[in-house]
Amino acid sequence: MINRISVADRRYALAKNAGSDAIHRDPVYSYAVTYLHDDSGVTGTGLAFTLGEGNDLVCKAAAFYAEQLKGKDIEDVMHDFGKLFSQFSNEQQFRWLGPHKGVVHLGLASVTNACFDLWAKKRGVPLWSLLNSLDAEAIVRLLDLSYLEDELTAEQALELINTQSAGKLARHVILEKGYPGYDTSIGWFNYTDEQVKQNVAKAVANGFTAMKLKVGSTDPQRDITRAHIVREAAGDAARVMLDANQQWTLPQAISICDELKKMDPYWIEEPTHPDDVLAHKVLADHIAPFRLALGEHVPNRIIFKNYLQTGSAGFMQVDAVRVGGVSEFITVSLLCKKYNVPVVPHVGDMGQLHQHLVLFNHISLGHEALLLEHIPHLKDHFVFPVNVSDGVYHTPQEPGSSCDLKN
Repeated sequence: MINRISVADRRYALAKNAGSDAIHRDPVYSYAVTYLHDDSGVTGTGLAFTLGEGNDLVCKAAAFYAEQLKGKDIEDVMHDFGKLFSQFSNEQQFRWLGPHKGVVHLGLASVTNACFDLWAKKRGVPLWSLLNSLDAEAIVRLLDLSYLEDELTAEQALELINTQSAGKLARHVILEKGYPGYDTSIGWFNYTDEQVKQNVAKAVANGFTAMKLKVGSTDPQRDITRAHIVREAAGDAARVMLDANQQWTLPQAISICDELKKMDPYWIEEPTHPDDVLAHKVLADHIAPFRLALGEHVPNRIIFKNYLQTGSAGFMQVDAVRVGGVSEFITVSLLCKKYNVPVVPHVGDMGQLHQHLVLFNHISLGHEALLLEHIPHLKDHFVFPVNVSDGVYHTPQEPGSSCDLKN
């Protein structure tokens, strides 16, 4: 039984220029951390990710939700978690502050993720193993499918999951092979061109065949030059992604993407305002067959539904520490499966939690084991840091979701 809760505001300064992009020039990687203390001595840890200021507000929201779990057994909580998630996300006063977005939804993410961590720890298994052991009915009970009825009913979700069961055993090979990663740390916005070139060489030497460059400069020529630097240093076979972090207007995006297409990007990420679904549709049609990647700043399943309905995204980057946690992440993954759009998560937790979720996506939902973002800057702060070598994530074995932080 959960007999105590606590919440912590954890902030980590980064090395010079690390983490910088076109919008966030000096980020402080931060977690709103929820701890659910069970009377058995096990503690569930859940994370939501921010970039510094305001992290304390997320902590306050998380504490509000977590307090309501005191006195409950985690097995009872998780048996029908979708209903609890709906209740929390529609709480009458907090809903006015969202709904389903912003500080309150990040707080809910922290608590949701702590529930999943505690559940796996109490069962003594890694989260990926627990999720992959569930039958379709148990998975669907974890989800809030409200506002999705026009695209994904509970019956349709069951069918989607059950359809993938035939190939599930064969897909377990990923546990031995490791999940492919891509390196984001080669090309932070404030790095010099020479640093970028050197970092690409290091990434290739470390086995990465995919990497990402931050773009969105006031001078588009800088982006074009740097994109070609990465392409030349990485080679023609490498997958090179470009991330504008919402910097451009639609006319600017159309103009600069026409130039960036010449270096053969694997995707162009977050080109304009994340709420402007129709602008992304216009741009997606314009740059085809090149594809957009979207989702880092998409806060909930309903807006993801809209992006899928309009065909705006070639890759979905749902982030379990940005949406309402693991439950909503799975919901979005199911929507993407229906539309046959690959899920390549943004890793606001630096890959700790998401290394479990992509294994579930692949094994149980049949998503292609495509790529998982790798950012190493907070690795030393985790009790069980991700194990990445030769360009792949190696399967975690410890119980839980790998989110415990060192004191």
